[in-house]
Amino acid sequence: MDEDQRETVRTGYDDIAATYTAERDGDGRERRLLTDLSAALPAGSRVLDAGCGAGTPALDVVVGDHAVTGLDISREQLRSAGARLPDSLFCQGDLAALPFVDDTFDALVSLHAVIHVPRAEHAAVFAEFERVLAPGGRLLAALGNEEWEGNNDDWLDTGTEMAWSFHGRERNRELLTDAGFTVTDVEVVDDELGGAFAFFRARA
Repeated sequence: MDEDQRETVRTGYDDIAATYTAERDGDGRERRLLTDLSAALPAGSRVLDAGCGAGTPALDVVVGDHAVTGLDISREQLRSAGARLPDSLFCQGDLAALPFVDDTFDALVSLHAVIHVPRAEHAAVFAEFERVLAPGGRLLAALGNEEWEGNNDDWLDTGTEMAWSFHGRERNRELLTDAGFTVTDVEVVDDELGGAFAFFRARA
């Protein structure tokens, strides 16, 4: 990831860990999509939450029935997630270079995380997602619905800078397909923090 943007995202999420946990609980359609994914998996499936933040909502929904690993760039977010969900595994890492061997997971969830990675690296991120999923593994990812890139110097009224960079829906579909995924469904979902994102369901 571009080092300047990486630092903005990492330090931003470190700085607002408590605020972000309180703001995002994943009510509504987002949580139902996660529930559907969890129900479709055999009990005890291996699931990666790539960009897990403090574990809401993905880990909250999936962790009861499956073996979940959370990965995030922010140590403070991971600390919050570990305190809330002490029976799950967590590690710090980069979406474009996942620290796992091939075919490790049966499903991968990535909600509102790829949108912080520079667009030039999204192909590498999707290739990594496909690599760590077992054949037929399921992907649920919240990606851009319309192309946008920019920064907010006062995100969530915290005085903290945050950066975003994402493609639109059709380009995301192309990149996922190029990475080896079969896209099975795309749904536009309003986000509780503003805007709308395309939720992609796909199979490796």
